[in-house]
Amino acid sequence: MSGPLGGLLVDVSPLRDSRHYRRLWTGDLVASAGAQFSTVALPYQVYKETGSSLDVGLLGLAALGPLLAGSLAAGAIADTYDRKKLLIVSQLISSLGCVALLVLTVRGDPPLLSLYLLAALLAGSASIESPVRNAVVPLLVGLERLPAAAALNQIVDQTSQIVGPALAGIAIATLGLSGCYAAAACGFALGVVVVVGLPGMRPVGGSTEPGWRALREGFAWVRRQPVLLSTFAIDLNAMIFGMPRALFPALAATTFKVGPQGLGLMYAAPAAGALLAALGSGWVGGVQRQGMSVIVSVLGWGAAIAVFGLLPGSAFPLALVMLGFAGAADVISAVFRSTILQEATPDGLRGRMSALHIAVVTSGPRIGDAESGIVAALTTVRFAVVSGGVICIAGVAALHIVSPVLAHFRRPTPEMT
Repeated sequence: MSGPLGGLLVDVSPLRDSRHYRRLWTGDLVASAGAQFSTVALPYQVYKETGSSLDVGLLGLAALGPLLAGSLAAGAIADTYDRKKLLIVSQLISSLGCVALLVLTVRGDPPLLSLYLLAALLAGSASIESPVRNAVVPLLVGLERLPAAAALNQIVDQTSQIVGPALAGIAIATLGLSGCYAAAACGFALGVVVVVGLPGMRPVGGSTEPGWRALREGFAWVRRQPVLLSTFAIDLNAMIFGMPRALFPALAATTFKVGPQGLGLMYAAPAAGALLAALGSGWVGGVQRQGMSVIVSVLGWGAAIAVFGLLPGSAFPLALVMLGFAGAADVISAVFRSTILQEATPDGLRGRMSALHIAVVTSGPRIGDAESGIVAALTTVRFAVVSGGVICIAGVAALHIVSPVLAHFRRPTPEMT
């Protein structure tokens, strides 16, 4: 794109020039939007049945084990087998999990344990799908377009996280929880249909067989990459202490008093801000100090969450704005962290590194759900939100003192590669 906005608006050249990436991107958009219905419906259902933010937070812990195990196993498998087939299998499992939730909900009063088990199943299938999808992107678009593809992938993520939760809140109020689960199952099924049209995608120079040896190779490699370790640490800090989503049902019901529709908007607001930031991300490809950009973004995230927690119940629109600002900061951090990872990793390790990255990115919020639920149970919901934002900021400072490598990291120039 030329003209004054050429360096500002998102670079769509990967979508324009690669029909296979275009198909992958479209399938991800459909499946991700559907997945958000269950993301809202499950915590709402648990809070409705128990009235406990702690029980909502425990959904995160229920998902944590399968998420970590699935991510790490998927990384090794993705560096060995056809990645297209793995995408299809993982989305079929997710669709069946949502069908099971639908059946239990229609039958009435599902046991809390069954909701936790199905949350674990959905997390496990998502942990397989995400690293596999990330690993195929460089093959489809080329290394030079990775920043643009990372921004486009964030647009998918954030669009789905706006549309899905907003519609989920409306669906809960009009069609009930069963309508949300039915929509989620259909979204995953449509995603499978789109992915079927992709070519086979076996890894280039990957491991000969999945297993502990392949995983050890991946861990051994990443231990020699201090900047990657720093990106993992700073994201865990932000998500564990500064992600209050387990408290959204309680905040919607007691503080803001906005019902399920307002709850859907709370889940959607960070994604709305993130989408705006991603759409205006054309400048990211020209940033050399990518590490410092990650640090500034995470500081912005923590500050926005702390302010959100201080707002009174009458300031619901402003609360949504602060969540949107937090989402914008988070997406910029995610684009740079993803770019740093993909540019630093050879293709034969991308499945395992993407899996480790996804394990970090997705486990942090789950641990954060439990952390915020426990703190809210011991103190108050408001204190849990505000203290999380403040600790996030303090954690960034502590990480910089312990390991300043991220602040000094610059994107390699062609002469350096």
